[in-house]
Amino acid sequence: MKGSLRGIAASVAVSLGMAGGGLSAQDRTPPATEQAKVSYAIGMDVARSFEPIAQDIDLAALERAVRNAFEGKPPLLDESQTQSVDRALRANIAARNGERVPGAPPGTLPPPVDREKVGLMLGDRSIGPSLAPLKDDLDLPALIQALRIAFAKQPPLMGEQEAEATLQAFMSRKHESMVERNRTEGASFLAANRMAKGVVTTPSGLQYMVLRAGNGPRPTASNTVRVNYEGKLLDGEVFDSSYQRGQPAEFPLNGVIPGWTEGLALMPVGAKYRFWIPSELGYGPNGAPGGKIGPHATLTFDVELLEILR
Repeated sequence: MKGSLRGIAASVAVSLGMAGGGLSAQDRTPPATEQAKVSYAIGMDVARSFEPIAQDIDLAALERAVRNAFEGKPPLLDESQTQSVDRALRANIAARNGERVPGAPPGTLPPPVDREKVGLMLGDRSIGPSLAPLKDDLDLPALIQALRIAFAKQPPLMGEQEAEATLQAFMSRKHESMVERNRTEGASFLAANRMAKGVVTTPSGLQYMVLRAGNGPRPTASNTVRVNYEGKLLDGEVFDSSYQRGQPAEFPLNGVIPGWTEGLALMPVGAKYRFWIPSELGYGPNGAPGGKIGPHATLTFDVELLEILR
């Protein structure tokens, strides 16, 4: 299976698996609803990545930790416990692969890993956070059912082609839903915001407010500038910040999104502006790589123009 859901499994790369155990009649009942089918297909994808360490994970603990993550609660294992479990799991993997275990005499086998803690660790730190954005779309028992069957080395309840088609249709629906939501929210916000005190709307649709005036020269599209900035989604989530990195950014104005090219050209050096950038002046229908900026997202930037470099 390809696409962003395969990335969920790949991103947890080092430490996953679980024990198969016996299967009940319920485990062999095919998923009936569309939600269950999507969840089962995701479970198949995750299981394929976790297969090499299937014997190391307790499924019940994994499911408990995933539910905990879906509810937004703190991880069930603290950082120290997580590191300890991770080291133990790595040592067991190395021993099974015939590799020398770091810090152990040659030929020495590590103690068996605590399967319950491995399950909790993976649910806490990997699967739970990775799938949390989809929690309202998932049937967790169906997902766990796919894992249980896969690691019991039993035939899956969906064929590969059906599972891939199910995921592709799901992702297409999610994309269209996000597009419509972002369009509606963006248009509504900009219509109200243009009436706010101090907000200026340009003919292109860019909106800005002067937070601090400057008295230096203004750059043109051919200039390279140094700025500090913070970018947010409409819900307030910060997706990029030179302040957090502790390092101003440098770039040519003709090499950034149109809203930045237009907006920075309005600013004298020393000024700080706030920009509201509609999607057509931002990242458009495709959003930005990395997934934080979705399709047709309206963005907010606070920008300080520090210097025109050349």
